[in-house]
Amino acid sequence: MQVKGQKKSQKEKPKTDKQEVEIRQRMTAAALAEAMNRDFDHVVEALLNTSVDLDSLEPDSVLEERWIKEVVTRSGMKFRWAKLSECRERPNRDVHRRPPPDPSSLVPRPPVVTIMGHVDHGKTTLLDSLRKSQIVSTEAGGITQHIGAFLVQLPTGEKITFLDTPGHAAFSSMRARGANATDIIILVVAADDGIMNQTIESIQHAKKAGVPIIVAVNKCDKLQADPQRVKRELLAHDVVCEEFGGDVQAIHISALKGDNLLALTEATVTLAEILELKAEPTGAVEGLIIESRTDKGKGPVTTVIVQRGTLKRGCVLVAGNTWAKVRFLFDENGRAVTEAGPSSAVEVVGWKELPPAGEVVLGVESEQRAREAVDWRTYEEEQQKLQEEQSVIELKQKVHLDEYRKERAELAHLSWRQRKSALYRANKSKFSVRPSERTQLDHPSLPLIVKGDVDGSVEAILNILDSYDAQQQCELKVVHFGIGDVSENDVNMADTFAGEASVLAMFEVSVGKKKVPVAGCRVQKGQLDRRLKFRLIRERNTIWEGSLVALKQHKDDVLTVKTGMDCGLSIDGDVSFRPGDIVVCLEELDSPQATAWDPGF
Repeated sequence: MQVKGQKKSQKEKPKTDKQEVEIRQRMTAAALAEAMNRDFDHVVEALLNTSVDLDSLEPDSVLEERWIKEVVTRSGMKFRWAKLSECRERPNRDVHRRPPPDPSSLVPRPPVVTIMGHVDHGKTTLLDSLRKSQIVSTEAGGITQHIGAFLVQLPTGEKITFLDTPGHAAFSSMRARGANATDIIILVVAADDGIMNQTIESIQHAKKAGVPIIVAVNKCDKLQADPQRVKRELLAHDVVCEEFGGDVQAIHISALKGDNLLALTEATVTLAEILELKAEPTGAVEGLIIESRTDKGKGPVTTVIVQRGTLKRGCVLVAGNTWAKVRFLFDENGRAVTEAGPSSAVEVVGWKELPPAGEVVLGVESEQRAREAVDWRTYEEEQQKLQEEQSVIELKQKVHLDEYRKERAELAHLSWRQRKSALYRANKSKFSVRPSERTQLDHPSLPLIVKGDVDGSVEAILNILDSYDAQQQCELKVVHFGIGDVSENDVNMADTFAGEASVLAMFEVSVGKKKVPVAGCRVQKGQLDRRLKFRLIRERNTIWEGSLVALKQHKDDVLTVKTGMDCGLSIDGDVSFRPGDIVVCLEELDSPQATAWDPGF
């Protein structure tokens, strides 16, 4: 009933965003279909019941303006005319290393030395012995475990900065980075073991980076030690020691007993003098991140080797896609310092986000300049990512188009109505399965979560996983990676199987003349997979184990139900459900499986 003077209420239609199609004069039917992201037959169907002669319409037929607009409108889209526009390029606001310095501004600097070698050849013991030689009044190692670098001063006053790199084969990428950041490599080889795989890798990294080698023949105190055999074996890898007419120094040591360590450091200083290592101590700082981690008290922390200029507290730095205003600098013993010159290794606190190890550190004049550089790098990275995604999309579109044309080539002699009917009959079963079920894999898969205490370790493991080449046997997928302890969220994310659901209600459904008991459940952990085994638990006791008869979601049969979703399930057995029961999905494995992948360790 409508009262006089009262306006008739009208229900407002919800606004919907229509797809916008860019049109232009003299478009062909095929060009219009492409602009609409449709096929040619769609254009034909949109022109039904118009005066257009559909039987003579071809993909390369030019359409009148009114029919172009008609097709777009009938398709529930809106059109706009194409306009010529000039795309203004964004100015590059990145920061870069400074030009080479004036030779007159250079001053001598300590050598940066990386210790490499095969696992168990005594590399860690040598590092510990060198560290202990510098402890005078303090016993606290502080942050030496994470900083991965420390300073050694000889009795004569010369200084050496030592870098530590992991000795395991899985961390070859980190050793490669160490070689690129170093002046000299000390290659540790056990006198009782000889040349091994990681020894050869270390030699290759040194040669690739153009870094000279000093050989430390370790464990010379052992009875079975044979230093001469080690030197002969090195000849096969183009490492020629001095006694064989080469220029490589070989020092016999015992890292465990501390024998001959002074001779090793003196040999290092001698080689550094020959190299005439110099750097510019003034101007904007330049350096390299050799390690990065998140500290619970300090936040994002990096270890930086200063290569040029002086790093001071209060400096503004850019590295990768983040920046820092330096709040604190710490040496390898955890002591605060105010500045660090060339060849020094210090921990830097003050990063907005954690930059990855291996990034170049550049000093800038202001926070505003740092933000501009980071914004540009982020923009450039996004553009590159978009370009890569576009390439993938174009490739998929090309494959789809080739299949589309091949499929229609056989039907080219038919009219579009006959063609449509034939395609429907051929494809009517293609989409009979729900999309979520079509994505289920028939072969084994292994989702991985990689967590580590420092960025470099995580990166090295990811590099190893990149070499996985047995996807046909078992799909390997890294679902998440990061720095820090394994959290509850990580465990839940990794819990793909061993799914768990709680029974909320019990009801019956009619299947013909039979009543089938159904449990209404909610998945609490992981996911339920109908193809796996199930277990019904009541008050911590297993009262049934077997297979499901049905797994439904909104009256639809499904293969899987994920965390937080409700579902109904019926089991193969004469068991009644009760609210509070727990349904557990489990996978049975009869025997371990192995893939053909060889990770190299």
